Amino acid sequence: MSAFIIANMAPIMFVSLVVFLLLGYPAAFSLGAVGLIFAFVGIELGEFRPDFLQALPERVYGVMSNDTLLAIPFFTFMGLVLERSGMAEDLLDTIGQLFGTIRGGLAYAVIFVGALLAATTGVVAASVISMGLISLPIMLRYGYDRRVASGVIAASGTLAQIIPPSLVLIVMADQLGKSVGDMYEGAFIPGMVLAALYASYAFLVSMIFPKAAPGLPAEAIGFREKDGSRGLVSLGVLTIASVAFAWLAMRGSKTTGADFVVLSMFFGILFAFFVAVLNWVLDKLTGYRFLSAMAQQTTFVMVPPLFLIFLVLGTIFIGIATPTEGGAMGAAGALLLGAAKRRLSWDLIRQATESTAKLSAFVIFILIGARVFSLTFYGVSGHVWVEHLLTSLPGGQVGFLVFVNALVFVLAFFLDFFELAFIIIPLLGPAAEKLGIDLIWFGVILGVNMQTSFMHPPFGFALFYLRSVAPKESYVDRVTGKRMDPVTTGQIYWGAVPFVVIQCIMVGLVILFPQMVMHYKGVASTIDPNTIQIEVPQFEPPPLDFGPPSKQ
Repeated sequence: MSAFIIANMAPIMFVSLVVFLLLGYPAAFSLGAVGLIFAFVGIELGEFRPDFLQALPERVYGVMSNDTLLAIPFFTFMGLVLERSGMAEDLLDTIGQLFGTIRGGLAYAVIFVGALLAATTGVVAASVISMGLISLPIMLRYGYDRRVASGVIAASGTLAQIIPPSLVLIVMADQLGKSVGDMYEGAFIPGMVLAALYASYAFLVSMIFPKAAPGLPAEAIGFREKDGSRGLVSLGVLTIASVAFAWLAMRGSKTTGADFVVLSMFFGILFAFFVAVLNWVLDKLTGYRFLSAMAQQTTFVMVPPLFLIFLVLGTIFIGIATPTEGGAMGAAGALLLGAAKRRLSWDLIRQATESTAKLSAFVIFILIGARVFSLTFYGVSGHVWVEHLLTSLPGGQVGFLVFVNALVFVLAFFLDFFELAFIIIPLLGPAAEKLGIDLIWFGVILGVNMQTSFMHPPFGFALFYLRSVAPKESYVDRVTGKRMDPVTTGQIYWGAVPFVVIQCIMVGLVILFPQMVMHYKGVASTIDPNTIQIEVPQFEPPPLDFGPPSKQ
């Protein structure tokens, strides 16, 4: 029996961990308990030396001294401050007015704002709760199907999982031993494509089922001019002028991919903001303005989050700041933005700090538990067992990716993304690298896949967040005075299903089109190294003169 346990300790450990998790024990304590139990068993059976656990303090110290993980509390604090500063409310109100008359316009507005919040907050809970509180009553007021409204809000909030500065990408990069900046840059385009797929689904729903996603009535639209027009021409001209200015500013640049997008956005918003401020000053001094109310309002609402995106992501992408430094600048920028909106208070800072401390402690405890588990698991060559198991799958890289994504998809029903990242990724990374898979590409694929952990009925956290703010009982709408039906849990779950399918489609797209991620390496050289010839020039040595020295 002892020989059998020693020979199969790795699979027994893995199965024991799964049993502990399925029984409902916290992941951090399950990892630590399984690691310590099997360490003592290994020592007792003679598999390990008696001083085996003396390596544990160094492992724990390695967690505490990891500078990369400092970015997590910074980005969490930034997201919580922004969520309470009213930025989401201003964005949803203005963008909702902008898209309002279009069929499905509110759904587009929610997806657009969800992408912006994802690129500034990086926290799923903050995005889902903010949009649920603000946009769900409006969507229900104007006749949106409850399943469509719930699904759009929950899915748009989960964009914070894949669009930088996502917390899961920080953890993913740390576990794979790769640069957080590279992981951010690689995930930028897939995140944008996923948001576009969400918008495409909203478009199809509005075309096939017009009553499920209607446009707002004309009387519900504000920011009108004196002649009754909405001023969209002025907004269009300002947008075109900003894009042209950004192109002129970047035409000589050699940057590509996400770097080019973020830098172009920075120059564009600088131009738009300068024009809007000039328009506001002229209006105050002379009563004349050349921009419409809609153009000015949209600019003033859009500039703060877009500038914050550049402050965080732009400085990371162009190499000015590390992710930790970018997170610190983002946290400082969020405080300044909250102060500018006159919503910064001691109570807000205290709540954001407490929530940040709780999440950071949660992450550190899971990571310490994972270190305890990995010490014993690696001691019994568990990583070799997993590597041989995965690399022997039929189909090579494709077979490996299909199996791993199916495994992560199923595990996402029971585990959240932090637990998946700390338990599964360290086991999968070495096998992927041995198969020649780029680890940044692999990490982004799994990041998109792990989004489903927020949307899976019945355990998706985004669904729980939305359930907490969605009306559970019938209520009287404060604008129309009509009695509105509640949103049931079943409607939230059914609304999430199409978006889970879209996320799975996105996983396939990233696998089929790796260049969406691989652009992080920059422009590939067009020179074939096999054609390079090195020619060493021949030098003729000067003639040697051995004659008698000259007399001075």
